[in-house]
Amino acid sequence: MRKKIEIDNLPNHIAIIMDGNGRWAKKRGLPRSAGHRQGAKVVQDIAIACDKIGLAYLTVYAFSTENWKRPQKEINSLMSLIREFLEDTEKKFDKENIRIQTIGRTDRLDSDIIKGIKRTVQKNKHKTGLTFTLAIDYGSRDEIIHATKKIIDNNISSEKITEDLISSYLFTNQLPDPDLVIRPSGEQRLSNFLMWQASYAELWFSNILWPDFKMKHLKEAIKVYNQRDRRYGGVK
Repeated sequence: MRKKIEIDNLPNHIAIIMDGNGRWAKKRGLPRSAGHRQGAKVVQDIAIACDKIGLAYLTVYAFSTENWKRPQKEINSLMSLIREFLEDTEKKFDKENIRIQTIGRTDRLDSDIIKGIKRTVQKNKHKTGLTFTLAIDYGSRDEIIHATKKIIDNNISSEKITEDLISSYLFTNQLPDPDLVIRPSGEQRLSNFLMWQASYAELWFSNILWPDFKMKHLKEAIKVYNQRDRRYGGVK
């Protein structure tokens, strides 16, 4: 049994933009697919660590709506990796108390990937530890468009539209807003990830490439988070 890692003042929900896989591979003279594969292993380890420290929610950006613009060879590789990841995660998380779910579109995914997602979600739905959410074919703008169409389809009048109502139509309607968004690799933007939900999240950026991300970096991000004064637009 793994030793529980003690960390004080945990945020409730951490979201991660897993960036830098391609650059990690390039530095080593490897194909981009090798970077994505290493990045997939890292996220499994980080999810298990997050469960051990008692984090309630972890959401990771696995494949964005913009990723469809990449070369077809890389898209095919990423789709294959998603298949492998789902199968491998089922086995690796078998004895972990981690509940897995996904957010994002499914209409553009191959049927076997959709079946793999459903199987993985169903197998782990009874677990009570970390809720680990994979954002697959997800984009915040696309999500808001999807929510707007649903609201119109349901003939909801304009005077009934509130922040809470819009939130209830988003893919993340069963998740609390993230408290902390982590992005390694040196980039400092959200890249269409949880833009509505992260309105008041604390942001932590670093130059670490995602495949090199370790528990010590997560601890560092949480430490910085705990030094922030969260005012949500108010004055203290």
